[in-house]
Amino acid sequence: MREILPGLARWYAAGIPFGLATVVAVSRSAPRGPGAAMAVGPDDEVVGSVSGGCVEGAVFELAREVVASGEARLETFGYSDADAFAVGLTCGGEITLLVRPVTAGADRAFGAVAASVAAGEPVTAATVVDGPAPRGASLAVWPDRAHGTLGASGLDAAVTADARGELALGASALRHYGPHGERRADTVTVFLQSFAPPPRMLVFGAIDYAAAVARIGDFLGYRVTVCDARPVFATPKRFPAAVEVIVDWPHRYLAGTGTDERTVICVLTHDPKFDVPLLEEALRRPAAYIGAMGSRKTHEERRARLTEAGLTEAELSRLRSPLGLDLGARTPEEVAVSVAAEIVALRWGGSGAPLTTTAGAIHPPAA
Repeated sequence: MREILPGLARWYAAGIPFGLATVVAVSRSAPRGPGAAMAVGPDDEVVGSVSGGCVEGAVFELAREVVASGEARLETFGYSDADAFAVGLTCGGEITLLVRPVTAGADRAFGAVAASVAAGEPVTAATVVDGPAPRGASLAVWPDRAHGTLGASGLDAAVTADARGELALGASALRHYGPHGERRADTVTVFLQSFAPPPRMLVFGAIDYAAAVARIGDFLGYRVTVCDARPVFATPKRFPAAVEVIVDWPHRYLAGTGTDERTVICVLTHDPKFDVPLLEEALRRPAAYIGAMGSRKTHEERRARLTEAGLTEAELSRLRSPLGLDLGARTPEEVAVSVAAEIVALRWGGSGAPLTTTAGAIHPPAA
């Protein structure tokens, strides 16, 4: 979608209606993932692709039909052993498409999303896929505001909260709700498409704990990099395939790497010659979370060294050390859960307390 948005924005600005097909779900070896899009505009011009050529002919006709009727449609294309080519996908997968008409008058959220993507501003587009809510209704959600409606205020509120969660991870997914946003119901299906790169997790120190933290970081949707100055430990085979492994001095690598307010930094080096210059660099740059492993004695010694290096109390207050929540964790995998729990709690303002001891909404609006 991101690639074809500039052309769609021109049609939209000119008041030209077009049919937009978006992949909202896939299974098995589907050729393209959720968010892939194809549009049919004026003079039957086609931009984008939803399957790499397998079902584009059928989608072309569907897009023309929804523009003519003004009604969105949900269609699934799959594989049939008896007649694969007639069905469409010869790769053995299945894709579900939302095909909807887009006009400037009926879809104000689309223009807002296109403008934000063009400006590099993170935004999530929420679109009703199925259920009693109006199919094709859309809502644009930013970290600080929302525009549009899915047809019910309660549904808008629930989707807005979840859309911000997906935006924080740069992820896209289907979510299910009741007609008024009830979270334990699944009558309304909404596709949340985020236009933001996934946040980065930088893990320093290629030890067993780093491997576990890297795995859970990848699971949570972060783009994970592990860095260590020791090539004997920083080997790709010790980490998940999606994890980038760098051999470099940690502080030098961080100094040459961009971070932002979503970046997570986990310092697991547990060695003053590595972690003090690294934390000196980390605590003076933007990041959502900066945590360091070590005992309380190690923490106090490290803090004294950082003070000697000139860090202020305000800078030192950003350091989570020892990192993680008190779960009684022992194994590397348990420690990784502890670290992930602290990162999630910090992102959403959670207390880390058992829900049985708290009161009020379990999912309060994000601060």
